[in-house]
Amino acid sequence: MGKRESYEPGTFCWVDLATTDSGDAKAFYSGLFGWETEDTPVGQSGSYTMLRFEGDDVGGLYEMAPEQREQDATAYWLSYVSADATAARTGDLGGTAHGDVFDVMEAGRMAIIADPAGATLALWEPRAHIGAGRVNDVGCMSWNELQTRDSEAADVFYGGLFGWEIEPIEDDGTLVYTTVKNAGVQNGGFMPMTEQHGDAPSFWLPYFTVSSRDGAAERARELGGTVLAGPLDLPAGKIAVLADPQGAALAVFEGPTDE
Repeated sequence: MGKRESYEPGTFCWVDLATTDSGDAKAFYSGLFGWETEDTPVGQSGSYTMLRFEGDDVGGLYEMAPEQREQDATAYWLSYVSADATAARTGDLGGTAHGDVFDVMEAGRMAIIADPAGATLALWEPRAHIGAGRVNDVGCMSWNELQTRDSEAADVFYGGLFGWEIEPIEDDGTLVYTTVKNAGVQNGGFMPMTEQHGDAPSFWLPYFTVSSRDGAAERARELGGTVLAGPLDLPAGKIAVLADPQGAALAVFEGPTDE
């Protein structure tokens, strides 16, 4: 079981969905992953929805502000890394801090940053809330992958910021993927973006484990989502990249069978 009571600094620990339609998003993900939802009032008129799988916190979602929705903003998943929320070296390494560090009630402190290619990430300094209470199991976050325009700059930025160990994978001298380790443990990867991405900016893509990749893709379509890429069969497992009805991208992963 992937139960967690703490995270080493530099480890992915949480995901949030910023959506343009919280009601539709809750229906989609409950139908896709079997997540339960619990709304908590925030501020004057908003709310934050805790996403749970079999009673364990696995993520959250909230609806964008009206001005964002009016500007036709696209929904997106935001990955969090357990870290000192001040991120003092972000600017020195070529990244950007979006606003100041802020408290999230008693749960912790956070900051939102962007790497040199513009991919956005949240830093989470835990207090009462460590992040996800369960990872890597079916219905839970299992991987975070940077779709990047500049793998070399990503190596320098994230290696410098978090101390990640960078391990490039090449095929005939061409970089095809980069895995990263944090404190010796696999923590995610960098995928070089290609022409098929069009003019999309760099972004972090969360993966969620499912019992059946093909079943999840079919269910996503039934619920109003789309399949953006795949299905793709790899030695590590089967994957597909999906979009929810509001356009937020995510990947599903089916691990290899024990044959």
